[in-house]
Amino acid sequence: MSFVHLHVHSEYSLLDGACRIDGLVARAKALGQTAVAVTDHGVMYGAVDFYRAAKQEGIKPIIGCEVYVAPRTRFDRVHEVDDRPYHLVLLCRNEQGYRNLSALVSRSFTEGFYGKPRVDWELLTRYHEGIIALSACLAGQLPRLLLAGDYAGAKAHALAMRDLFGPDSYYLELQDHGIPQQKQVLQGLVALHQETGIPLVATNDAHYLTRQDAAIQDVLMCIQMGKTVEDPNRMRFETQEFYLKSEQEMAALFPDWPEALENTAKIAADCNVDFQFGVYHLPEFKLPPGYTDGDAYFETLCRQGFARRYPQGSEEYEKQLAYEMDMIRQMGFVEYFLIVSDFIGYAKSHDIPVGPGRGSAAGSMVAYCLDITDVDPMKYSLYFERFLNPERVSMPDIDVDFCYRRRGEVIDYVNQKYGADHVAQIVTFGTMAAKGAIRDVGRALNVPYAEVDAIAKQVPNSLHMTLASALSLSKPLREMYESDPTVQKIIDTAKGLEGMPRHASTHAAGVVITRNPVDTYVPLAKNDEAVVTQYTMTTLEELGLLKMDFLALRNLTVLDDAVQMVRSHTPDFDLHAIPDDDPETFQMLSDGRTCGVFQMESAGMTGVCVGLRPKDIEDITAIIALYRPGPMESIPRFISSKHNPDSVSYKHPSLVPILSNTYGCIVYQEQVIEIFRRLAGYSL
Repeated sequence: MSFVHLHVHSEYSLLDGACRIDGLVARAKALGQTAVAVTDHGVMYGAVDFYRAAKQEGIKPIIGCEVYVAPRTRFDRVHEVDDRPYHLVLLCRNEQGYRNLSALVSRSFTEGFYGKPRVDWELLTRYHEGIIALSACLAGQLPRLLLAGDYAGAKAHALAMRDLFGPDSYYLELQDHGIPQQKQVLQGLVALHQETGIPLVATNDAHYLTRQDAAIQDVLMCIQMGKTVEDPNRMRFETQEFYLKSEQEMAALFPDWPEALENTAKIAADCNVDFQFGVYHLPEFKLPPGYTDGDAYFETLCRQGFARRYPQGSEEYEKQLAYEMDMIRQMGFVEYFLIVSDFIGYAKSHDIPVGPGRGSAAGSMVAYCLDITDVDPMKYSLYFERFLNPERVSMPDIDVDFCYRRRGEVIDYVNQKYGADHVAQIVTFGTMAAKGAIRDVGRALNVPYAEVDAIAKQVPNSLHMTLASALSLSKPLREMYESDPTVQKIIDTAKGLEGMPRHASTHAAGVVITRNPVDTYVPLAKNDEAVVTQYTMTTLEELGLLKMDFLALRNLTVLDDAVQMVRSHTPDFDLHAIPDDDPETFQMLSDGRTCGVFQMESAGMTGVCVGLRPKDIEDITAIIALYRPGPMESIPRFISSKHNPDSVSYKHPSLVPILSNTYGCIVYQEQVIEIFRRLAGYSL
């Protein structure tokens, strides 16, 4: 027999669970356990991360959730009546169970939220197939009825649950953390089992990995409640028994009920859910009247755009268009391009400012012909293969900039076109970074603000700084840590919490569009009024869902405001008709008058402009590409080569056509690719 933990709260039971996913899987393995479940409070945020971590360690992952059940219906919201929902542990038995649990958890947010995301009897009735239910902790409905002395009510509830979920899918959950009420509930549960035959299962409601971690979890709860560890009235766990126990420890708790332990292994064997990675689930593009075939419509739009963008045409250009269309068809991305072209077309036809294109999508002639981008890839020798490459199959990624005032209108259009239940924004998590963790822990431990502030200020200000790095880099911090026990306690506790998710928020740009309703693929939550996926952007991409970036760019709004001002005296002024070789503009930049010019107004960039004296758009492109960590050290050479063309030398004549427009310097990825191709015969 091998005991399996079926009631576990990971770091995604935000500011409550302290079982980090990697640590949880490693701990279960170290204890010789072959499977483990994650049942976070009301959410499934960590399901895919947990699944992958478990598979990697050869541990069987059991996907679950401890849902909140509304006392009446999910629509009732009366203070002190409907704000004490019951807990219920649900585990996915199979794919259908996963879809049903996703639907339950999604609706608990979108329909039932009142203080907590809540399901109700009606939802459980609708979505119970493929799910195993456990009666939960002291906050479960069954334990609450037993504690209130209502044995008849408890029995009626237990039988109703068994009838709903099925005789092999509802279990009475035995727990013992040394809390007196649990002893009382245990007697009632055993009596119910003897009277009804409903099976027992032993769990430990794990909120942290080892007994020593109880203190860290206590601080986590204080951060959540805004309390200090010295506050006697705060919500806290009564004992230090809520950890991932060994099979021996669990057997010692329930010596009279060995079958309660055996049933954990039986349930684990019954639960089989697998996620499918790398298979695309693209949404269905709604074709306009008169078209029944997406391919034909795509071809028509590309050809029309080609005639408009390249009125002179050429055999080489025609070939490039045919090659790209063929590649997009082969890779199954026709609908993707139609969708993006459609919502950008909507924005442009409603005078919503749209950016000219960013990133590798600018290398695609199809994107240019479909008006997705406004940069001619042929003119600037950009590569389609940097964007889509048959030798490296990945979802195309087109980031689109919109005016920040009107971006919402484009998302509203997408909602209307594909159905609100097929579109969602994407969750992102704020995590406890080094400084923030010190401040949070200091508050919880009731250390005076000035002292905590002095510690936090010794953490160096650099990206991805960890407490371990800070201790090795900052001598003052290390000295404080070694000489002051309070500082040591704060930093050691903060290390235990560092990197954990602190709160959920909405990704600034990401939107997911799906073929079937979103909650058939992933669970949903609500952040303020936004409906968001419970999985982050990278997870959605791995699950093959279409993620779009609708970026809000203030500069587009500034440009639009400027255009409206100019039109007050020059009504036919057109932003897109401005020549990109205007000498006065280049003189302005060479004089260092760059204030308010996108990507060129920092003091350092202004200095580079004055030094380089740009004469064309290629010069500006190059210095923007060079002005970032790493390539920055090449800027002096670039400027010197521009002003002293005789000093430029090439290691091989084949490099001249590739590097001449950047004065012999390698600036762009395209140039690197072309050097490999031309000199070493590599394929794109």
